[in-house]
Amino acid sequence: MTAETKDRSCARRPVAAVGVVVFRGDSVLLVRRGRAPSRGLWAVPGGAVEVGETLAEAAEREVREETGVIVKAHDPVHAFDVISRRADGEVEHHYVVVDLLADYVGGEPMAGDDAAEAAWVSVEQIGALAVSEETARLVRRLHDERREG
Repeated sequence: MTAETKDRSCARRPVAAVGVVVFRGDSVLLVRRGRAPSRGLWAVPGGAVEVGETLAEAAEREVREETGVIVKAHDPVHAFDVISRRADGEVEHHYVVVDLLADYVGGEPMAGDDAAEAAWVSVEQIGALAVSEETARLVRRLHDERREG
């Protein structure tokens, strides 16, 4: 099978993406994903980096598009891969995600772009949601660091 005839729903190369951790008091900004991968899961807002965008610019844009909230992004705090495969083993999605911490500037969350829901969620209540263990650990770690620092 040549590259031209290969199913176009398969990933050809990883996509650079950002995730954005935003706190307001003891709550974190989360979105419920409306599209694959991770449809239905709660996560920090984020998405693909566009050509010519810095990580911080992508983070600020993605939060604004998905939630309507305005943030000021800072340095990366975490990185990981999201790889999903079809039943035949072909890689369907491959994202290299760089999470950034961001300061809340203004606005109230309203789902937009590919988010089905957007909300401030108490860090204590994060375990009650359908959220990945990696996201829960990251949010708790950064929350604890903020309280200690």
